[in-house]
Amino acid sequence: MDFERKPLVGMVHLKPLPGAYRYDGDLNPVIESALRDAQTIERAGFDAVMVENFGDVPFPKYVDKTTVAAFTVVAKVIRDGISLPIGINVLRNDGVAAYSIAYAVKADFIRVNVLSGVAYTDQGVIEGIAHGLARLRKLLPSKIKVFADVHVKHAVHFGDFGDSLRDTVERGLADAIVVSGKATGEPVDIERLALAKRISPVPVIVGSGTTYDSLPWLWRHADGFIVGTWIKRDGKVGNEVSLDRSRKLAELARSLRF
Repeated sequence: MDFERKPLVGMVHLKPLPGAYRYDGDLNPVIESALRDAQTIERAGFDAVMVENFGDVPFPKYVDKTTVAAFTVVAKVIRDGISLPIGINVLRNDGVAAYSIAYAVKADFIRVNVLSGVAYTDQGVIEGIAHGLARLRKLLPSKIKVFADVHVKHAVHFGDFGDSLRDTVERGLADAIVVSGKATGEPVDIERLALAKRISPVPVIVGSGTTYDSLPWLWRHADGFIVGTWIKRDGKVGNEVSLDRSRKLAELARSLRF
């Protein structure tokens, strides 16, 4: 992914997968909805998509084999259905599963919520998985990049943000870092984002809260943007991706590049 362009990454939020509490017994609508959203994001002019098992609440810390199998099927359909780079995020913190899926479908990057350190979440205490993921990357070499959150959303953190960022990059071996607000769709703290940009040796990505109105001033402090809520119909995270809203944001990004 070309971070010189400050790419827009559009979220494909999957409906509940097999094994999830709300799965309704038919995988076909999950596939069809996901492919439709991914193709809409591509038509709008985004630079990449990220696929996430957003509908699988309540999330486990690490997913079971049923989820991995179903997620891989859906991701492969998306991979074959669009030409954009693709990312994988397996909630709540299964970076090993995400890398395995990405490797199987030839995706381009993954997102890991807690690569290094400890987060206190609604799933309990989540510990970093950097060592296990690094071993897998050694076993299955690829060009898949690891985007890692620093002080991930929907969590409480007690360590210093700057120290956590350095650990994530230097000891966790992240290829890029993600800075988000407190929850899905909430704006990022601009002072924290500016600090990340100042001290990070790798690209800094805004992971939540990017909107049409906020993008111009976020542009000065970040190298990329993961956008989910704002590009949905009526700006509601549970709706399908809106072509009009996505295209509007992509056109604004193009204007900011020149």
